[in-house]
Amino acid sequence: MTFGFAPPQQMPPPASTDSAARLGRMLEPAEWASAGIPLLRNPREVVAGLHDRHRPVPSTAIVAVLDTHERVTASASFTELTAAPDGWEFRNVLLAHLRRVIPHDLRLRAPVRTAVLLYCREGEPRWTETDGAWMWGLRDACTLHGLRCGAYITLTPDRWQVLGEGRGGRRPKSPSVAKPVTASRRTGAGHMETHRTTAARPDSPRTESPRTAAAVPVTQHRSAPRRTGGGAPEAHRHTAAR
Repeated sequence: MTFGFAPPQQMPPPASTDSAARLGRMLEPAEWASAGIPLLRNPREVVAGLHDRHRPVPSTAIVAVLDTHERVTASASFTELTAAPDGWEFRNVLLAHLRRVIPHDLRLRAPVRTAVLLYCREGEPRWTETDGAWMWGLRDACTLHGLRCGAYITLTPDRWQVLGEGRGGRRPKSPSVAKPVTASRRTGAGHMETHRTTAARPDSPRTESPRTAAAVPVTQHRSAPRRTGGGAPEAHRHTAAR
């Protein structure tokens, strides 16, 4: 006969404790405004560019990395549906997408690139708990990836606005009817579409939009060799114009 003690059962934490912890992982507009978030020089151009590239629908989040000239160097869009928004979960999904589209800058003494987040949702433009959780998640993800935490922008059926700043506009805005998101890969967090663009150098002219440059790949093909007067085959390479 052997005697022993049964191991204690793993009990989930009380709902009140979990709710209190979740509420602690969100930022209110006043906290966000006092955090020293850098202002965008031209938020309308940034919002229009991200909207044109990703075409977000409600519940779509777009995280983008800007260089020192506010050019988008990398961006990713994905859908995130949750009944109880949690900044910790949002931080993890943002960090996962940032790691896919751009290397970290943790070796630098100070961040030189800035991450901004645009969230398309239903409802009114005023701050919600979901917005607060995204703010907390963006700030933490930027710290872990070596980036400067930038603006948080909401896109609602009425308008777009930069929360904590009061700047916004009526175009673009969230579509009134949600459409399925075109996905290039599927993850546990939902549908995800990733874009990576290379910013033009300051000394080179910009003759096309970033979306056009990303959407039109450069293709190469060889035509059949033809013989010259000397009988030697001559190969031609054709490169599609950008």
